Amino acid sequence: MKYFFYVFGLLLLSLGIALTILSDLGTSPFDALLVGLSFNVGLTVGSWEIIIAAIMIVGNAMLGRQRPELLGIMTAIIVGIGIDLWLHILSAIVVPENITSQTLYFTAGLLAVGVGSAIYLHTNFAPIPVDRLTLLVKELAKTNLFVSRTAIYLMFLVLAIVFSGPIGIGTVLTVCFGGLILNAIMPVTAKTLDRVLLPKQAIHHR
Repeated sequence: MKYFFYVFGLLLLSLGIALTILSDLGTSPFDALLVGLSFNVGLTVGSWEIIIAAIMIVGNAMLGRQRPELLGIMTAIIVGIGIDLWLHILSAIVVPENITSQTLYFTAGLLAVGVGSAIYLHTNFAPIPVDRLTLLVKELAKTNLFVSRTAIYLMFLVLAIVFSGPIGIGTVLTVCFGGLILNAIMPVTAKTLDRVLLPKQAIHHR
């Protein structure tokens, strides 16, 4: 059951990323970097998700002074394939053409990213390297998820600008509210999933 929620969370996360990309209002700085690299260098958005993840796994290991979390590659592969798959499916169905549909796509995407991230992170199994970095910064800086997530978003924002990624009002909203949404959803998700994943006695004694 734990692995079901792990994969489900990642697929929901990748759906959210695809929705924000298709909204054409601007994506998260990290996803904007992926799109910028795909457009200017080549390969798919999902492929760059995997490549950047491999680089970050090494960086996270150095920052946390621990062995590389190689399982993070598996997580990145699932998300990368998911992004490319959702982009293909959604593009074939409908692409938003006015500000109302764009806003709906972006809002749904932002929420899906937050919920998907909270679900898969709570399984505590092979986080995406960028999410592991968020947790590392949170621990090292002794802060919360909102602050650490926002700081990392700002770093990727600079890189996304360099590679001409899709920066827009959606990017600003993601930087401002992405970490806040994750910080707010995590406790609710944890409580809900614990009822399913943990034995009833364990929950009773917590």
